[in-house]
Amino acid sequence: MLNPLNLWRGFLARPNDDHIKVFGVALLVAMISAAFVSTAAVALKPLQDAHLEAERAARMAQMLDTLPGLRAVMEEAGVDTLETRVVDLATGAFVPDIDPADYDVQAAASDPEQSTAIPPDVDVAGLRRRADYALVHLLERDGALLLIVLPVEGTGYQSTIRAMLALEPDLNTIAALTITEQGETPGIGARVEDAAWLALWPGRQVADEDGNIVISVVRGTATGPYQVDAISGATVTSNGVANMLRYWLGDHGYGPFLDRLTTEGL
Repeated sequence: MLNPLNLWRGFLARPNDDHIKVFGVALLVAMISAAFVSTAAVALKPLQDAHLEAERAARMAQMLDTLPGLRAVMEEAGVDTLETRVVDLATGAFVPDIDPADYDVQAAASDPEQSTAIPPDVDVAGLRRRADYALVHLLERDGALLLIVLPVEGTGYQSTIRAMLALEPDLNTIAALTITEQGETPGIGARVEDAAWLALWPGRQVADEDGNIVISVVRGTATGPYQVDAISGATVTSNGVANMLRYWLGDHGYGPFLDRLTTEGL
C-alpha cells in the first residue's frame, strides 16, 4: 500500500530544478492561494454587502436632502425614511407576501427561475435579464403620493451603472437622480456622480404628451424639457444613464406599475 507520507518525502527529496517538483510546488501554491482567496471572499461577503447597503442608504438620504422641503414634509408625516415595497414588474401590482428586507434583486436577476429575459429590441439598457420583482420606495401622506424612488441600472462604457431615480407625484417629472454604483473611467465617465451633472436632471420630463419615454442626453446644450447635457468626453456613459431610464420607465420595466399608480393610486 502506498504511504502518502513516503510519497511526500520522495517529492521533497527531488532536485529543485526537477520538472515534476517545480510543477507540483506551483500547483500547491495555486491551490492554497485559491483556497485562501475563496475563504476570505465568503467570510467578507456579509461585510461587503452591509457596506454597500449602508452606502446606498447614505446616497438615498443625500438625495432626499437635495429636494426642497422634503425633510419637513417627512417630519410632518411622522416618518424618517421612505416605505419600501415589492412590485411585480409584469403586472405592476404590489406583492404583499414578500418582505422587502429579504428580497435580493440582483440575485433574482441572475436566477432564471426568478427573472425574465429582456427582448433585444427593448434592451436599450444592455441588461439581458431583469428580476421579476423590484423594490420601490414611496413617500405618502394621507393616501396621496408625495414622492417615489425607483432603483434603476444599465450598462455604461465599461461597467454596470446603478442609480436611484426620484419622480414627483405626476410620475413624469424627475425630482432627483443619484448614482449609487459605477465603475466608469475615473475623471471621464465617472463624472456621472458629479453633483453638477446630477443637478441637471431635476425638472426634466421623462415622457412626451403621448406617453412615449423620450428622456435623452444631447451633445452641446439641451434645448427641451426631455433633454440633459451629456458629459463632455463621456458620451457613451451619458447615453448609458439615459438608456437605463428609458428602459426602466418603459413597458418592460416600471411602466405597468406607474400606469397602475396613475389609474388606481396607492
